[in-house]
Amino acid sequence: MAHMLPWLLLWLGSGMVRASQPHLGIRVPLRNGMGTLLQAHRMQRSAEEEQEDSRQRSSFMNMIDNLRGKSGQGYYVEMTLGSPPQKLNILVDTGSSNFAVGAAPHAFLRRYYQRQLSSTYRDLRKGVYVPYTQGKWEGELGTDLVTIPHGPNVTVRANIAAITESDKFFINGSNWEGILGLAYAEIARPDDTLEPFFNSLVKQTRVPNIFSLQLCGAGFFPNESEALASVGGSMIIGGVDHSLHVGSIWYTPIRKEWYYEVIIVKMEINGQDLKMDCKEYNYDKSIVDSGTTNLRLPKKVFEAAVKSIKTVSSTEKFPDGFWLGEQLVCWQVGTTPWHIFPVISLYLMGEATNQSFRITILPQVGSRRGRAGERGQGWALTGSTRGATKRHGFYLGGRGLGVLSAVHDEFRTAAVEGPYVHPNMEDCGYNIPQTDESTLMTIAYVMAAICALFMLPLCLMVFQWRCFRCLRRDHNDFADDISLLK
Repeated sequence: MAHMLPWLLLWLGSGMVRASQPHLGIRVPLRNGMGTLLQAHRMQRSAEEEQEDSRQRSSFMNMIDNLRGKSGQGYYVEMTLGSPPQKLNILVDTGSSNFAVGAAPHAFLRRYYQRQLSSTYRDLRKGVYVPYTQGKWEGELGTDLVTIPHGPNVTVRANIAAITESDKFFINGSNWEGILGLAYAEIARPDDTLEPFFNSLVKQTRVPNIFSLQLCGAGFFPNESEALASVGGSMIIGGVDHSLHVGSIWYTPIRKEWYYEVIIVKMEINGQDLKMDCKEYNYDKSIVDSGTTNLRLPKKVFEAAVKSIKTVSSTEKFPDGFWLGEQLVCWQVGTTPWHIFPVISLYLMGEATNQSFRITILPQVGSRRGRAGERGQGWALTGSTRGATKRHGFYLGGRGLGVLSAVHDEFRTAAVEGPYVHPNMEDCGYNIPQTDESTLMTIAYVMAAICALFMLPLCLMVFQWRCFRCLRRDHNDFADDISLLK
C-alpha cells in the first residue's frame, strides 16, 4: 500500500443530503506529501478523463446514500459476512484499523456474526484485544468472505475479529453491530502484520486505493430531539463522486501513515488568535476520526478556548457546568441566541510552502442539544477537559481530507477559506521525545560502574573473612595434632 496514493476526504455539511439536491461547500482531500503526483492529478482534465468521470459516476450510483446512523452514535454501512451471507451494520471508523464484529449475544445487539454457520470461515487461532478512547473489546481472529451490498461489486476475503467480550463499546440503540477500521496497518492489533480490510480490498480487486465519506448531520430542526435525530451520507469506495460536491480542492499533508494525522497551525475564537505555541494544538497528535462525535482538544488548548468563549459570550451568565457539557441552558424553541456565541476557526497546513487554510465552525455545531422539559430546547457546550465540539453535519472521508460546509445562520456562514501565510508550519507537529541508543548505553555503563564500585568493598570484606576462617581452621587443626602427640 506504500506505493499507492492515500486519500482522506472530509466534508462539513448540514441536513440529510441527497444526490439530487444542490451542495454548497468546499472539498478538501488530504495528501501524503507526494507533491509531484498530486500536481499531475490536479492537471486540467482531458476529454478522456471527463469520460472516465462519467463512467465512475455510473458505478458509484449504488453507493450514494449508503450510510445511516444516529446523531452522536456514528455512521454505519451494511455489509455481508460468510457463506451463506449474514447481514450486519458496521460502523465506519477512520480512527482505527481493525475490522471487528459482535460474535456473541449482547444486550445492545439485535443480531451478531455466527461463525459456525459460515462454510467459508477460517479460524486463525489467535486472540486480539483493542482499546479505544471510550470502550474496549477482545475477540478471536479469523478470515471470511465479505461484501458491501451498496458498494463495489466484489467479494473479498478479509481478516475479521469476532468480538466475544466488550466493555462500553456497543451503544444501545445505535443499530450497528461491528466496526470497520479504515486507517493504516501500523495501528492494527495485535500488530501491523494484520492486513486491514481496505488493504485486502485493494490487493484482491481492481478497486483504486481511494475512498470518500460524505457524512451528513441531522441538521438543526427545533422540534427534533437528539435521541431521535437520524443521520446519513455516502461512502464512495474507489473514488470521489463529484456530483456530491462543488467547489475548489484544498490539500493538507498526511503527516504519518498510521492514523490520518494532520497538523493544526492556528486556532481562533471569533477571529481572535489563541496565540499558543502551535505544537500545543497537535499534542500528542491531531487525527481525523469518523468514529467519534467530538473535536477533542488537548487540555491546555481546551481551557484556553473555553476561557475565550466565556469572554466573548459574557453578555449572558451561564453555570460553570455548561462550559463542561454537564448542564443545559434552556430557551424557548426557536429563540436560541446563537449570535452571542462565537465561531471557532481551525487552520490546517496547506500543500504550498508556508500556506494554510481555515475551517470555520458555527456554534450550532459546537453545542449539544438535549430536552429541557416543556420549556423548550436545552443546549450545552460539548466536551470535557479534553474535548469541545459536536460533529453535527461534518463530512469525513478516507485516504485524504476534505470539507464541505453548508451550515449557516442569519448572521454567519461556516466556510473553508484560504490561503493564509504561516511560516515554519513543519515545526507545529508534535514529536514524541526519543532517547538516542548511544545515550542509553552510556547510562547503562555508568550505572554498572557505580554498582561495581559499591560492590568492591563488600567483595573484599567477604574475601578477608573467608581467608581468616581458613587460617583459623588450620591453626586449630595444628593444635589438635599437638594434643594427640602428648
